[in-house]
Amino acid sequence: MIDLHNCARKIRKLAIEAIYHARSGHPGGSLSVADILAVLYFREMQVDPANPFWPERDRLVLAKGHACPALYAALALKGFFPPKETIGLRKIDHFLEGHPDVRIPGVDAPSGSLGMGLSQGLGMALGSRYTGRNFRTYVILGDGDMQEGSTWEAFMAAGHHKVGSLTAILDSNGLQGEDTVANQMNFSPLAPKLSCFGWQVLEVDGHDMGQLCSALDSARESADKPSFILAHTTKGKGVPFMENQQIWHGSSTLTDEQLHQSLHALEA
Repeated sequence: MIDLHNCARKIRKLAIEAIYHARSGHPGGSLSVADILAVLYFREMQVDPANPFWPERDRLVLAKGHACPALYAALALKGFFPPKETIGLRKIDHFLEGHPDVRIPGVDAPSGSLGMGLSQGLGMALGSRYTGRNFRTYVILGDGDMQEGSTWEAFMAAGHHKVGSLTAILDSNGLQGEDTVANQMNFSPLAPKLSCFGWQVLEVDGHDMGQLCSALDSARESADKPSFILAHTTKGKGVPFMENQQIWHGSSTLTDEQLHQSLHALEA
């Protein structure tokens, strides 16, 4: 049995170290999404690091591409490339770019411009239907994605076409670049809106492994409805001085002392 909590802890540590060495990055959202990535890569998704283009593999789209340090950490721990490579984040001569790119082993879609991810995932899920394959598609959305019109077009289309192999997970940490989500552009309540669009909606604590696993099980059982998992998370989860602090959303440079404090907190 894989220890998912330990996987998430390792993802957080690698992500923080990568951002430290890059001298820039988005620690808050990378830390908030770590538990979701741990459950997906080490419990839920069927992928093969030795065969990254396996046609039957499950697909993942990280729509909130700025959280790529956590994605790269998960891919490294899964075996797509050595964990030591994660400290090459954002370096001009390294393959781990500041947003995901399909040239990176294990990455299924590029991202960066918010609002594109769910449409990409919907296309993949429809592709599995039309080609007779059985893979599932997962899209991790950020709060900013929910404020984009193209995201809602994809919600409408996925519900209309009853794409049961598509699961969207919202890493809802409530903070974005300039302000709280509630002040910037409040999109709540989500459940009644998405239910009207033909989605199964599940609400969980995004740091509770049991709740995440149960929600993903329910999504897998939904044959004729796409599933939306509203995962309530904490920005900067696991590092006390970052938690729920908007300043740690992005463009962050960590000092030596902040790195030490972060890693110490994650070890504890």
